[in-house]
Amino acid sequence: MTESTQQLSAAGVSIWLDDLSRNRIESGELAGLIGTHDVVGVTTNPTIFAGAIGGGVGYGGRIADCAARGLDADATIVELTTSDVADACDVFADVFRSTGGRDGRVSIEVEPGLARDTAGTVAQARELWRRVDRPNAMIKIPATVEGLEAIAETIAAGISVNVTLIFSLERYREVINAYLTGLERARAAGHDLAGIRSVASFFVSRVDTEIDGRLRALGTPEAEALTGRAGVANARLAYEVFAQSFASERAQQLLGLGAHPQRPLWASTGVKDPALPDTLYVAELVASDVVNTMPEATLRAYADHGETRGDTISGTFLEANQLLNDIDAQGIDYAEVTALLEREGLEKFDASWTQLQDTVARALAEAAE
Repeated sequence: MTESTQQLSAAGVSIWLDDLSRNRIESGELAGLIGTHDVVGVTTNPTIFAGAIGGGVGYGGRIADCAARGLDADATIVELTTSDVADACDVFADVFRSTGGRDGRVSIEVEPGLARDTAGTVAQARELWRRVDRPNAMIKIPATVEGLEAIAETIAAGISVNVTLIFSLERYREVINAYLTGLERARAAGHDLAGIRSVASFFVSRVDTEIDGRLRALGTPEAEALTGRAGVANARLAYEVFAQSFASERAQQLLGLGAHPQRPLWASTGVKDPALPDTLYVAELVASDVVNTMPEATLRAYADHGETRGDTISGTFLEANQLLNDIDAQGIDYAEVTALLEREGLEKFDASWTQLQDTVARALAEAAE
């Protein structure tokens, strides 16, 4: 195991890989990362599966089998992705047991077209949970307005949830409320709260990309001095929301009944601006009880030269809040930016899903010839 990833884990950060493919599973590479890079979980999304299945490695035989069974593209996608996630869950089974269910998690996302459909999201969350059929799976649900009730209902059914596409502090508070509401309903339904886990995926680099573009367009030294800092500041304030929310009487009552906090997960941690350090969104977001899901390039960069300086979040909240105020003073509307990022995130996943459908449909047609 690399010293850098060991130190990061010791500081309280769970390292999850933001990628999955059949090749990673069958080659043993995924299992190897557990031992060499302290990887203790995996996240997926429509873009990741579009790249994996579109690449074709390891999927030909399974697509041919689906074609022989008469499955269409959508059914084949579900077959391929749930199988990959189930097998990845098995790879992480020992991690899941050794951490008491805290880690060893593998996430699979509901179809992006359901992001504005509460009932549809809940139905597919239940179906994906049933099909993967592993206790260490997590169902990813976008944090849209419609997704909030879907999160509560899915948690209430005893299903572990990874809430994704969170950009704003206001929406994050609503996500935590949905989680606590779900736990209350789960308890009323007789579920064991100790068996339910959740993370809240708070996106980081995309915030910098959007805000930095606006700051640079202003063309002033004051605006330029604020670039490359909003994403970290926003995430640090999210950690403050996490700490305050789970210290509340409502949350403490549920934790006393065996429930677990919904840990913050730092997503979109690959640096998009080459002028920024490639480990920025890892090194500057270290604290206990967080997850950092990294693309492979970021994981390997941190393993090579990442520096863990202990807790880099606690005690930074006043400074982070002031930074966002300074950005607001430049005429950049935080609420407008975060709403835009949510819309764009959904559009990107919709586009990836369409690309995946087209790729699988072509492969099915070829297999049927």
